[in-house]
Amino acid sequence: MTDADEFAEQIRAGDVRLHELEDHADHDTATAARRILLESETDATLDAVGDYAFDAERAENNVENMVGGAQIPMGVAGPVNVSGGSAEGDYYLPLATTEGALVASVNRGCSVITSAGGADARVTKTGMTRAPVFRVQGVAEAEEVVNWVADNRDRLADAAESTTSHGELLDVTPYVVGASVFLRFVYDTKDAMGMNMATIATREAASLVEEETPASLVALSGNLCTDKKPAAINAVEGRGRSVTADIRISRETVEERLHTTPKAIEEANIRKNLVGSAKAGSLGFNAHAANVVAAAFLATGQDAAQVVEGSNAITTVEARENELYASVSLASLEVGTVGGGTKLPTQSEALDVLGLRGGGDPAGSNADALAEIIAVGALAGELSLLAALASRHLSSAHEELGR
Repeated sequence: MTDADEFAEQIRAGDVRLHELEDHADHDTATAARRILLESETDATLDAVGDYAFDAERAENNVENMVGGAQIPMGVAGPVNVSGGSAEGDYYLPLATTEGALVASVNRGCSVITSAGGADARVTKTGMTRAPVFRVQGVAEAEEVVNWVADNRDRLADAAESTTSHGELLDVTPYVVGASVFLRFVYDTKDAMGMNMATIATREAASLVEEETPASLVALSGNLCTDKKPAAINAVEGRGRSVTADIRISRETVEERLHTTPKAIEEANIRKNLVGSAKAGSLGFNAHAANVVAAAFLATGQDAAQVVEGSNAITTVEARENELYASVSLASLEVGTVGGGTKLPTQSEALDVLGLRGGGDPAGSNADALAEIIAVGALAGELSLLAALASRHLSSAHEELGR
């Protein structure tokens, strides 16, 4: 009997708890013991799950009760030419997905963009948010808190920034709802996605608010941040990176490469992405931007749940004289090139494909570049899908690829 078998027996006997295994064994043995336990208590065989290629000990900050790894096929789209504020040149975009035809569609869009001279992309706003909620007795105390915050921005910044060598407090906006006061803190987190950084910094600032005002902290996150939930505030104010990519494509290229016309793509965008989305009450006015965001997030080690905010995008299309203009604006794209899942082996390699692993020079430039490239990838996906719909080739493309 192996050490892993023995630990599995100890878990069954109640002598060791599932999450305590790493206190008694190395990380690989603990992981194997959990697999043995699961296999004995279910009908599962976990050979593939156990065939992981990363250091289990290094992954302890990414997952608890580890049993192995989940593998997702990764493809690549491109090269696509990007002219951005931080990204400049031709890039291959790694995309991890289980949706057949997605990479092929994005790849087609990338080819069209590059043949048209490349896409422009710019990060127009940066700021990771955390919004704690405080309790007060009534609106008079709420006003006192709001006034104190306005008069003490420097003290709040000093408190928040004392917890990090990288984060910078950019703004604090108060919102009052009856006896609740929300303070929406906004941080520049440089090349980190920065959610943990913002949370720790805000905790320190919130303690100062409690010391100096009548407010009592109820929750460090009051859902006005807003993280991993559809929210109009992110569409308006942005979160993470607000980034736009656009392209001008000649009529000839549209007809030859996308097999339709600028006018047809414009109409499809208006009736589908704008009117249809409005009728549905959607916060996203796009065809499938979340597809590219999710696949890029999984490939490069981003927080996959934040695809919710990443789907918060508007696609615009104009049939101009002898050309097509198209853009995608993602209001709340939350990405980083350091920390979190970016340190895992395959994710680090994907960032290496982009030339964006680790911190940039200047700080924040790598994360800006990643946002710009993902935005161009989303634009490629929008162009390809809208053209397929306008030319009525969507179903035949899926049939041809056997999806």
